[in-house]
Amino acid sequence: MVSMKLFYKLLRDIKQSAGQFLSFVLVVAVGAFFYTGLATLSNDLSDYSEVYFEEHNLSDLKVFYREISQEEIAELSQAEGIQKLEGRYTFDATEAFEGYSASFIIHSIPENNEINTIALTEGALPSSKGEILVDSRYAGEHHYAVGDQITMNVHETEHAFTISGLGENVEHVKKSNTQDHKNYGIAYIAEESIPDITGRLFYNEVLVDAQNDYDVEQLGKSIEAQSAELSYLGQESKERAYGYSLLKDTRHNNSLMSKVIPLVLFIIEAIILCLAMSRMIESERNQVGIMKALGTKNSSIMLHYMGYPVLVSIIGSVVGYVISALVFVPLIINSNARSYSLPGIEFSQSLDLILPPILISSLFGIIACYISGRNVLKERAAQAMRPKPPKSMKAIFIERIPGLWNRLPYNYKLILRNIFLNKRKVLASSIGVMVSTVLLITAFGTQASLQQVASQFEKVYSYDLRVDYKTSEALDDLTLPDGVASHYALSSYPIELKKDEQIETASLIVTEQDNELIHFFDKDGNPLRLENNGVIVPGSYADQMGIAEGEFIAIIFKSPGLDNKTVEMKVLKISTQYSNPAFYITQDYLTSFGLDYEPTTLLVEADPSADVDVIRDYFGQDQRVAALTGMDDVRKEARYILQQNSFPFIAFIVCAVFLSFGAIYTISSINIFERNRELATLKVLGYYRNKINRLIFFENIIITTLAVLVAFPICGYVYELVVKALSSTHQQIPDQLNIAIVLVAALVAFMLTIMANLLLRRKVTRIHMIESLKGLE
Repeated sequence: MVSMKLFYKLLRDIKQSAGQFLSFVLVVAVGAFFYTGLATLSNDLSDYSEVYFEEHNLSDLKVFYREISQEEIAELSQAEGIQKLEGRYTFDATEAFEGYSASFIIHSIPENNEINTIALTEGALPSSKGEILVDSRYAGEHHYAVGDQITMNVHETEHAFTISGLGENVEHVKKSNTQDHKNYGIAYIAEESIPDITGRLFYNEVLVDAQNDYDVEQLGKSIEAQSAELSYLGQESKERAYGYSLLKDTRHNNSLMSKVIPLVLFIIEAIILCLAMSRMIESERNQVGIMKALGTKNSSIMLHYMGYPVLVSIIGSVVGYVISALVFVPLIINSNARSYSLPGIEFSQSLDLILPPILISSLFGIIACYISGRNVLKERAAQAMRPKPPKSMKAIFIERIPGLWNRLPYNYKLILRNIFLNKRKVLASSIGVMVSTVLLITAFGTQASLQQVASQFEKVYSYDLRVDYKTSEALDDLTLPDGVASHYALSSYPIELKKDEQIETASLIVTEQDNELIHFFDKDGNPLRLENNGVIVPGSYADQMGIAEGEFIAIIFKSPGLDNKTVEMKVLKISTQYSNPAFYITQDYLTSFGLDYEPTTLLVEADPSADVDVIRDYFGQDQRVAALTGMDDVRKEARYILQQNSFPFIAFIVCAVFLSFGAIYTISSINIFERNRELATLKVLGYYRNKINRLIFFENIIITTLAVLVAFPICGYVYELVVKALSSTHQQIPDQLNIAIVLVAALVAFMLTIMANLLLRRKVTRIHMIESLKGLE
């Protein structure tokens, strides 16, 4: 019976302070929204990709040859550790359209395909000569359907195919940096079509399915050794495969984001709940005394107040969960569709994701209620029913400044006396606003960092064209077209970096010392130069592995033929590389370790008066060229990064704004509730409503100003912690806050304070003078 009456009282309290209750719900809903959305993204993407790779048997190793026959593959399959080998022929092709042409990578597919199997979305696999399977995303862009004819240009010869099916392949979950399905496609043909392309049947790639738990690296060495008499070119492990490695990095980054950002929001939410709940119980001290006088047990009273944060947590978490399902998940689906080719992936929020926000929010609310309520419950009923004795007034330090106090208007004297008389309450309010301001600065800072990551592309790369060749021999007899102002060669080596017990994979770029088309910068933006006595290390690896300038690091070369050669390189400088971090050395430094410099890439700078498209066409006609990349592609990649990552960070800003508003509104509302008698007294003394509102407004502005000033030195440290938690060896985020970002966040904090004051004007107007002054009697 008593418990039901207390429950009705709880509902009545909520109804009387509906705005305050809704602001609490808003605070909890923000944390639940972000947690459930990011957790759904991270969990579903990880679970699906693991099943997808397993179900379609992604190859453990790809081995490249100029030419290899079925008989030679059969001999290789006898090697220890091999479950199955499949040969295929891979070549490049183009499809011409009006005004442009699309590039294709085409693979042959064996009759009994068991490695890198295709996920069919429509039609059937190519089974006879002249049939082709096209990736469904490319077909969608060009409105192709099963049964349509498609013409491919291979080595300046046109070949007509009939589309037998549409689908996606596990090895091409990511086609390019920008997932441009209009200009890039993947296709598969039957083995019977190979002679039409090459003149006879042979393969140039071997897919390797290793036995379970067998060392793939050791298997690669074994295959390389057995290929000594063959036209062996190299190999690529699954971990180095373009699509697999990028998806793996994305999963890792999503996992970090799904933990760090919600954790920040939950911590701030917990601080706000603790402050607000403790203030609310203190303000209802007389009601506690009445309940004690009526014989209500202390435990029942405590449970009654603990029910408030529990109810807030349940409703807020449900609201955040529902909004996340309606807003976050659809945006995740669209973003993932633009990022990867994962047929059939579904994102759906699990009901169990609602539990952590409920438990965390309830826990902190209950702790706050217990800490605040136990002191009130220790008092006797008569003592709790009476107001606390007024504090003895002392002259504040401003009164001791000669001539200043007497010159201040009376309104300002009221504000200053109230602030210094209630230092603890003002401190609690300031902490809430300060935490909100720090959150705003962190949110705006992360968004600015994303823009800085995208803008670094054009600062680092100043070439007009990047030409990647299939082999290093192509650069030996290179002929350049007219209009080339400068050009530099480079080569890339897969490496492992080892320090203490930590091992990380990376890429080592070797180029000429005077390469003016790639630029390096330290953390302060100062330019760095390559030298012949050391390696430039990306800041992401330096931060994660504790690498410092001047020390020596162990680098293991993982390229085929180098037999895991390990060298000790001196760290020359540490550079900021926000995207695609790599280690850089000169060719002279490489050869000093007894290694040959075999460049496979050419960076080209065109004359200002030259036509870059003409130069691009010249290189595009060279059959030895594997890929061409221009600055337009670099800019497109930068825009793609902004587009793909802007939603989580914009959502973080929006959540930070809502969370901050909820905190400021709640704190201001409690301030007014605690001062009902004081404000009623001012009304009795003849203060007009607008004058009282101005007093409250200026007092809240002063509190916000103090909070913002304290937040300035703290925000840098908090932002650095968040950035460090989100960073990894493959992802570096700028950790320096711009003063403009800090000022914008501070301005938003003041705007939210003003908005909260405007919404609370009605609360002041509705203060009943007689009820507030005589309520205790």
